[in-house]
Amino acid sequence: MSVHHVGPIRRADVELGDLTVLVGPQGTGKSLFLQLLRLALDTGYVLDQMRKHGLQWNRDDFSTFLDAYLGEGMGAAWDRQHSKLVFNGRELAPEGLITAKGRRSKEPVVFYIPAQRVLSLANGWPRPFQGFAPGDPFTLRDFSETFRLLMEQEFNRLPVVFPKSNRLKAAYRDLLSQHLFCGFSLQVDRYGSQNRLVHTRDGSPAIPYLVWSAGQREFVPLLMGLYWLLPPAKITRRGQLEWAILEEPEMGLHDMALGAVLLLILELLHRGYRVCISTHTPDVLGLIWGIRVARERGASIEPLVRALGMGKPDKSLCASVLHKDYRAYLFSQEGNSADISDLSLESERDDQVWGGLEMLASRTNRFVMDLVSSPEDVQERI
Repeated sequence: MSVHHVGPIRRADVELGDLTVLVGPQGTGKSLFLQLLRLALDTGYVLDQMRKHGLQWNRDDFSTFLDAYLGEGMGAAWDRQHSKLVFNGRELAPEGLITAKGRRSKEPVVFYIPAQRVLSLANGWPRPFQGFAPGDPFTLRDFSETFRLLMEQEFNRLPVVFPKSNRLKAAYRDLLSQHLFCGFSLQVDRYGSQNRLVHTRDGSPAIPYLVWSAGQREFVPLLMGLYWLLPPAKITRRGQLEWAILEEPEMGLHDMALGAVLLLILELLHRGYRVCISTHTPDVLGLIWGIRVARERGASIEPLVRALGMGKPDKSLCASVLHKDYRAYLFSQEGNSADISDLSLESERDDQVWGGLEMLASRTNRFVMDLVSSPEDVQERI
């Protein structure tokens, strides 16, 4: 997909793989690109949901639609003369996106987990679509509505939300229980006349949402999104969903907890989803790098999966994800994208190496190594 002259993006050309990772500084258009990708893939569904929940826009002014879809003020990102969106080699005209002409499917093929997912919980329970302000982004409102439906339809009479034997594989549950929930369970609790999500352990008083750690508050909505994408029993994927978009899955997580999330991303690939991620951690790129090197050398990735925390690697998962198509792109402050899928460790510019994600750590390491090897020279440079 290509995006031209939209907001901070001058030109972003991204060839989508089975796993596509977007990196780059804040404000370079990664989230904007992913939301436009969702719009291109799910035009009919997006318009149907927006109309269903009473959102309105001027059919003759695409900027008013973007204000409703991307969020208040984002209509100004579209330049009538220069902005362009190209998908599968075909330019998508604004009037076609507004009316979904020729793209009438109301069943989504994308499930989008936004960066603002923590806002989906109000007093420990997911907010409905219309529980947000009119100018809030569609992706957040739609995610929260799906989260609410999951809780009310699939956990209505089942108070235990995590851990559950029919949700996620035991290896994932064990990792999350150890590194994220610290032995607590996640349950539905009745508080007055309303339900709420709480942490409980061994009959101790319930721990409400605002008392959870920051990482737990960030992760629980992500967990519910993964529950939606990874249904129980023998169902591989949910409905017609083909794509999973995850913004910054690392938010608030310790490295060991992040390892569990990376394993769940591999599980999404194993089940046949195409996954797009925006991230500010080098660990996602490190995972791709490890898989790429293993494939080039004819090696198994079982040791890599074990390093992520899975004590007994799933051989079927390891075999399937080894041969997926992995791509990575750097979004720059100049407004362009660069294909860094080769994940080279050599570049004339520090910010081109893995999108600058290891730049600060690399400089610190260099300083320490220089100081240890020749402290007098370093002191003179200081």
